[in-house]
Amino acid sequence: MPMSIARALVVCANFLLYTPLLAEVELPNVFSSHMVLQRDLSVPVWGWAVAGEKVTVRFAGQVVRTTANDLGTWSVKLNPLDARDVGINLEVEGENKIVLEDVLVGDVWICSGQSNMEWQVLQSLNGKQEIESADHPGIRLFDVPGHTTAALPQSRGAGAWQVCAPETVGTFSAVGYYFGRQLLSETSVPVGLIGTNWGGTRIEPWTPPIGFRTVAELKELANKVDQFDPTVPVGRAVWETYLTNVEAWTTAARKAVRASRVPPKPVPVPGFTSGGDPTAIYNSMVQPLIPYGIRGAIWYQGESNGGEGVEYFHKMQALIGGWRQVWKQGDFPLYFYFVQLADYLQPTNDPAGGDGWSPTRQAQFKALEIPHTGMAVITDIGTAGDVHPRNKQDVGARLARWALRDVHGQAIVPSGPLYRAFEVEGDKIRLRFDHVGSGLMVGQKAGLAPTQEDSEGELARFAIAGSDKKWSWAIAVIDGGTVVVSSPDVKAPVAVRYAYSMNPAGANLYNKEGLPASPFRTDQWK
Repeated sequence: MPMSIARALVVCANFLLYTPLLAEVELPNVFSSHMVLQRDLSVPVWGWAVAGEKVTVRFAGQVVRTTANDLGTWSVKLNPLDARDVGINLEVEGENKIVLEDVLVGDVWICSGQSNMEWQVLQSLNGKQEIESADHPGIRLFDVPGHTTAALPQSRGAGAWQVCAPETVGTFSAVGYYFGRQLLSETSVPVGLIGTNWGGTRIEPWTPPIGFRTVAELKELANKVDQFDPTVPVGRAVWETYLTNVEAWTTAARKAVRASRVPPKPVPVPGFTSGGDPTAIYNSMVQPLIPYGIRGAIWYQGESNGGEGVEYFHKMQALIGGWRQVWKQGDFPLYFYFVQLADYLQPTNDPAGGDGWSPTRQAQFKALEIPHTGMAVITDIGTAGDVHPRNKQDVGARLARWALRDVHGQAIVPSGPLYRAFEVEGDKIRLRFDHVGSGLMVGQKAGLAPTQEDSEGELARFAIAGSDKKWSWAIAVIDGGTVVVSSPDVKAPVAVRYAYSMNPAGANLYNKEGLPASPFRTDQWK
């Protein structure tokens, strides 16, 4: 290997791996007192020490030993653990000894996305009262601090675990907290919540390189990522050039200082020029958490990609698949539950719809094809003039229903009706749904109150079209577990749309569990 490439890889390794200079064993920040370890999983514990240093990890009667490798890193795995709601110590010992106190065992969830996930408990509806009652020692909170990026994957991270209490919960993710609170109240299994979020961000910078590479439709993005990835040849070449330029800059800067001249501008770091590295947030705000044992993730994002349709589905594939590959939890499912975008801005009276976020919501609906996923529908709790709905309680509770079914095995309907199929019956179309639950209904939702059945109401926001692609508002009637749609203006219907607009005000199809139906379209027309 040429010397310049070798130097580049050494520098990259220093970015990728934190190697302490002192003869002390160390841990990443995601390990701290009051943390929650993932139950039923061979739990990874890792850190740094001097090369060759003996390291011992003790927890819950287990003793695991290893030796730091030549790079000064070490890792072990604890045998799968049962849930534990009484905290005990975790000890890590090398030349020094670290004692982490009050460690629980339960389910750990990443809470990630943009501003609606970052939105704090104190900003949600009844925030003050919610904070005052947030005394839940069975919930532990870890908030990745700040908004940071990095050209290369980082390892140590920042932050510390805290016990959920009125003094700690106020600035944590409201959706995350209400999700965890629902799980704890229903199961008594401890919950660890890791908040890593950033308002206004797109999905791309949260995605690891391997995620882009595994989705054929994202080849252009994958090629861009490779420019900054030192593990592939093209990326090594970029970093070799960077190192050579840094060496030349250092020499020139020293000469300038000796001659009392202004030194040249520093060499730009690859990944932060020409549009930036698409993985820059992942490198800084997700990578340091890996491979901490987790049950899964909840995700609320999409507003910043709101002009996209099926391409957002491909990016969801990259994000979810990428996170699952880098966490490497094998047959232990990494569940991924996400929030469909809320209603926003002023409604229109165009039956064709298709405006604003409606294609993005359809892409989110399509993402349910990815195994071990779930979606919370919230087109009934948004605010026309505010992109940040304050009702985060229902968002968290609806996400939790998926976990209660999938993780805890509860016989629960996880979602409102999700369109499955249609049949043309003369001048009508019959729609079939998954998650009908105990039946379909016309519903009314107001604030935090449970959805009420409107026995005198009529279904709204259904549109129907014939082969001429001309849309008309439809008459929609519940018939058992199906909905029959028709219009006197469409004699030979071929397609239906429901709530397919930026703000589908008045959309009111629910199941009797009080959960709203997702917007959908049966057609694939442009």
